[in-house]
Amino acid sequence: MYTSTVVDDEAHAMRVMRGMEEAWERKDESYFIEVLKSEPSLVLRVHAVCILAEVGGEKSVPTLADVLLHDTDPLVRHEAAFSLGQIGLSEGNRALAEAVVHDRDPIVRHESAAALGSVGSADSEDVLMKAESDPDEMVRNSAKASLFNIRFLKQYSSAGETARDRAPRP
Repeated sequence: MYTSTVVDDEAHAMRVMRGMEEAWERKDESYFIEVLKSEPSLVLRVHAVCILAEVGGEKSVPTLADVLLHDTDPLVRHEAAFSLGQIGLSEGNRALAEAVVHDRDPIVRHESAAALGSVGSADSEDVLMKAESDPDEMVRNSAKASLFNIRFLKQYSSAGETARDRAPRP
């Protein structure tokens, strides 16, 4: 991965964005993966992460996990964590837990903790309890909110229902 630039060459950035639009219509995950591997632009890599999650869904989890753990830019890593939370599969939990504990940037640790809460797996409780002692308040609060969500989901799943099951139907 390259060190981030915002946009050095606007004409190039516009070509890549048009390519992303075309790749999105074709559901071509490989285009977004190539952008993530070769593009120095922060803006383009952020867009690629978000669109890859939409296009690739669960198949994009390994790529997003790799971006979360290895991209040079904290905003791109943050977006990868967010996307893993939105996809909601426990296959992303190892990378999210690693980022909660070891990422140097609090925005990435915060979003990784929040994503673990979105996934809602009880196996994330230990790492989130450790994150309640993070030096950054945002990370601590995200860990607390995520732990609450996981405990809530455990309570209702053991009762055989979810909050959605209890919600009034239109």
